[in-house]
Amino acid sequence: MANLQGINLILALVSLILLTYLLFNILRFLKRACWDPIRITKLMDSQGIRGPPYKFFHGSTSEAKKLIKKSMNKSMDLSHNILPRVQPHLHSWIKLYGRNVLTWYGPTPQLVVGDIELVKEILRDREGEFTKNEPPEFMKKMLGNGLVTSNGQKWVKQRKLASHAFRSEYLKEMVPAIVDAVEAMLQKWVEYEGKEIDFFKEFCILTSEIISRTAFGSSYVEGKDVFIKVDELIEIAARNFQVVRLPFFRKLAPNEDDMESDKIEQFIRESIQNLMLRREMRKFNGEDDGYGDDLLGSLMRAYRENESISLDDIIDECKTFYFVGQETTSMMLSWTSFLLALNPDWQEKIRLEVLQVFGDRSLTSEDFSAINKLRQMTMVINESMRLYPPVLGIFRTVAQDCKVGNVLLPKGMQIQISTLVLHHDRNIWGEDAQLFLPERFAGNISGGDAFFPFGIGPRLCVGQGLAMLEAKLALAMILQRYSFTLSPTYVHSPVSRLTCKPQHGLQVVLQRL
Repeated sequence: MANLQGINLILALVSLILLTYLLFNILRFLKRACWDPIRITKLMDSQGIRGPPYKFFHGSTSEAKKLIKKSMNKSMDLSHNILPRVQPHLHSWIKLYGRNVLTWYGPTPQLVVGDIELVKEILRDREGEFTKNEPPEFMKKMLGNGLVTSNGQKWVKQRKLASHAFRSEYLKEMVPAIVDAVEAMLQKWVEYEGKEIDFFKEFCILTSEIISRTAFGSSYVEGKDVFIKVDELIEIAARNFQVVRLPFFRKLAPNEDDMESDKIEQFIRESIQNLMLRREMRKFNGEDDGYGDDLLGSLMRAYRENESISLDDIIDECKTFYFVGQETTSMMLSWTSFLLALNPDWQEKIRLEVLQVFGDRSLTSEDFSAINKLRQMTMVINESMRLYPPVLGIFRTVAQDCKVGNVLLPKGMQIQISTLVLHHDRNIWGEDAQLFLPERFAGNISGGDAFFPFGIGPRLCVGQGLAMLEAKLALAMILQRYSFTLSPTYVHSPVSRLTCKPQHGLQVVLQRL
């Protein structure tokens, strides 16, 4: 009898603990989903910052999805005023509420910052008050905890390793690999002379080939399946970007995207491990280059020699560069070519500059320093990235209650900085902000800190040197041989798919010079 009473007492105690735990979590959820939005809305309203009304649990995401869907159903002319199509929710909210807008990602407050002075202060982050956001679930699967998403000492360590792999002297050594990849592409183009070709598809393959060779010592053919899977994961992440779900629902009732993304993540992980295994065999067999001197080699050397990083760190870093290294550069090349096809006068100016610097000969690593002489090409690329920024947004989280300018920001608030909003701001660039005018980048950059296609401050993209090198070499070699115009079949449809993409490709007609 005493034993039975003891068991009942234990069961009652366990039930009480579970009930208390459940009640605590319900209260915490209600505080976050009900009370906090009221409190933060009042705080921001008292500072003159407003936004779309908070809706229980979903926040502003339902309204954002409706505006995005509506914009996608409309056609667009050849205007460069792409903000209303690519980020219609931000365009609408800024018109209604002002340059700084309070929005909600579920119950999480998110401040869209359009005031350039606040943006500069946030991105410079001299006091360490703004950390990288915890990425959404599908972005986590794509990037892991690599350089783009990590914080603190881990980021410092990863940044140092990546910087070593993309230092200036190594970029020079990459030139032959880049030239060979572009040359292989141009050889295929012979059959398209006088015909239509999709530059977007071509540049996606080209940049995949280059990042494969320069960062992983392989080829696009070897890594093709990885890039296909990365593209599939991008599509999943993009269509779930405005979807808010409770974390435990993913575990209890995973949907089709959850299960498919898990499979893709595992496939990419195994593919990277196979690349590493081949390097290990080379090292074991005593081959001269051992692990290699590219990004993967630098990561493996750090892993094996001093254990400063883990196996998961290597895999996450490789996933990051598979995505960033290919995606952003292919977008840069695509939109720059689009603008050159629309503006034959500038296409001819750049061609003459290329011929003046290099002639019509093949390029080598000895031309590395001469690439900086392509000033007009640099102006065009910069103007392209201003009008069609490869990366559409920068996200941060307020690490502690702080004041930026005259604005008080509560701990935990997310910050969204739209590159597109600032790059098209007439208050910064003038009334001609939506026009293609490369001359605005002659001499000093007229937008100053309002131009940040590769980020700004301590988080400036470590791979920007490689991206610009790829773009300039590819454009120089193309313009040595071809002129191109937009095909009549081209449909102007920039769309947000984590980066700014031409939804239906970039069809041009090639003409041999």
